[in-house]
Amino acid sequence: MTSPSAPSRPALTADTLTDTQKRALITRLQALADDEIILAHRDSEWTGHAPILEEDIALANIAQDEIGHALMYLTLREQLDGQQADQLTFFRGPREYTNVQLVELPKGDWAFTMLRQYLYDAFEALYLDALRASTYAPLAEVANKAVREEKFHLQHTALWVERLGLGTEESRRRLQDALNTQWAYTAQLFQPTDGEAELIAAGITPDPAAVHARWDGLVRAHLDRSGLQVPAGDGHPFTRAQHSEALLYLLTEMQSTAREHADAQVW
Repeated sequence: MTSPSAPSRPALTADTLTDTQKRALITRLQALADDEIILAHRDSEWTGHAPILEEDIALANIAQDEIGHALMYLTLREQLDGQQADQLTFFRGPREYTNVQLVELPKGDWAFTMLRQYLYDAFEALYLDALRASTYAPLAEVANKAVREEKFHLQHTALWVERLGLGTEESRRRLQDALNTQWAYTAQLFQPTDGEAELIAAGITPDPAAVHARWDGLVRAHLDRSGLQVPAGDGHPFTRAQHSEALLYLLTEMQSTAREHADAQVW
């Protein structure tokens, strides 16, 4: 999984970003973090309920890794505008979150969760792989750290997709049902965020269309090998500002302790 080489450009820092680039980068960093936070919470809902003990632990570890990635993105944001990670995570409402709808959908059954994690892991692994070439040095450093973990996530969930798709008639049916529901939501992963054209032009973030092309080839081939049929039709035309009712309930639960004890200094 190697990104195409690109001409070298001067490395950028927080001090050398233009104001326009800084605003656009804050938007993209928050979107990446929000995806990770919400998906991690959905994964955490399986703690103590996964079908086998080993997977209970494995998915909890994946959720913890996703939170770690979110924290890295939010730390980069804090360096740009001073906003703190905990404040952004626990004291924004659903209208302020910018995650894709795919990650906020209720966890469903094990097939639904494993397929969603696979589709997202494939996106994140490829996006991070491309992001290693970022001209913004702090972001390239984060990508180099996170991509190693994400490749393990992808390997794990790809095996589950294959296992369920080629398993019993029941497991294949459940996985196909999950794919029929989720596929249209995946297009939202590749929509540029506000001002991202400026970042792409400066080599700060990769072109989502190029990542999408790599993702589509990788994912379709694996789904086909796993005995699944990719649904026809275009994806949902959602923006990152549009959410389902499920996000409201998720945030209400996730943020309850922090909001109830908003003045707490030590946990």
